[in-house]
Amino acid sequence: MTRWRKDFLKGIIVSNPVFVLVLGLCPTLAISTSIDNALGMTMGVTIVLLGSNIIISAIRKIIPNSVRIPVFIVIIASFVTIVSLTFQAYFPDIYESLGIFLPLIVVNCIVLGRAEVFASKNSVFYSIADALGVAIGFMLALLIISFIRQLLGTGALTIFGNELFSLPGLVEHPLSIFIQAPGAFLVIALLMALFKHTGVIE
Repeated sequence: MTRWRKDFLKGIIVSNPVFVLVLGLCPTLAISTSIDNALGMTMGVTIVLLGSNIIISAIRKIIPNSVRIPVFIVIIASFVTIVSLTFQAYFPDIYESLGIFLPLIVVNCIVLGRAEVFASKNSVFYSIADALGVAIGFMLALLIISFIRQLLGTGALTIFGNELFSLPGLVEHPLSIFIQAPGAFLVIALLMALFKHTGVIE
């Protein structure tokens, strides 16, 4: 297995940001009430993570060690601003739905953590693999959590206003706790326990 592929796959399972590293739980808990939110947040995090990893890796040798964190934050904030303005202009519904959690990507532990741990120590080539792997791992975690919460919390699964299917009986009497904060903690805890028990994660 080549190193690029290894770094890419590592972010999906071995170092999954949600289920293994337990990072970025604030937006994960808050916005995982629907598939739409999950896809929107994933898109934003992927663009910011990929862009910041590339830039930080490219200039890592000229960044003074004493100011590396402020430099990382400025770079990340620049990409977050671009993403935020783009969403506001072209995806206003998702922008409104994500609310404050879109600009808060600036201080997301996943993005800042990859900048400090990986991008600042590796070449652009491998930093791209790391960013894509972690982004896909984050996406899969968000989609799984959102799927369960939306289906149990509303009784139906909809994507961008289109209902894919519904569960008879649950539509009339949804388990509304799953679209509330306690439901988010419950779903994540059960999924982590399941993955741990089955050996998907160590």
